[in-house]
Amino acid sequence: MPAFASTPAPVHTLWDTPDMATQRLPGVWWVKTPSHGGFVLSDERQAAMPEALRLDSIYYEEDVNWALVVLAFETELEQLKDPYFDIERGIAHQTARHWRPDRYGRFTGQVITPSDSYVLTKVAAIEASIGEIGVRSASGDWADWVPTGKVGVVGRRIIGCDHLGFTQYDGPDFTGLCDAARYDRKRPVNTFAALGVELLA
Repeated sequence: MPAFASTPAPVHTLWDTPDMATQRLPGVWWVKTPSHGGFVLSDERQAAMPEALRLDSIYYEEDVNWALVVLAFETELEQLKDPYFDIERGIAHQTARHWRPDRYGRFTGQVITPSDSYVLTKVAAIEASIGEIGVRSASGDWADWVPTGKVGVVGRRIIGCDHLGFTQYDGPDFTGLCDAARYDRKRPVNTFAALGVELLA
């Protein structure tokens, strides 16, 4: 494994000025700012990221993309003998598999299916709903236009989604009402047909 040079702590980041910066490995900084945080890589470390895991930027935010850095330099991090690393490693694999399934599959050689990944589950549900009216926003009966026991929904035709499972829509808005008991915001996609929505003029 090549030797990497230590680098000065980042003074500015994509997110803000760091409140805290810890060099986990030479050239691999973990930073926290008032707004966000994550890993910041040196140019040398960025070049060493495996192609399947490398982003265009040296910034790997703390919600999801941090996991790509842990996977890339897993062996080095393990050698630090941090007693909590086994937990971090497990979370990193789970995070990447669920939220970056294409990258994770290419890096590990595993075939990732929808049952392995939240994103792929969502993509499959959205692709099965192409052409239907999908809910874009919902209001409870606290809204002045929604009767008691109903949910007011606004939607458009689903035309597809991106690789992260964000739904793409087109066409005019449709507005309607459904029974509150049928609406579940945790579903990957809510369609007017599945909810039995009554369209409003």
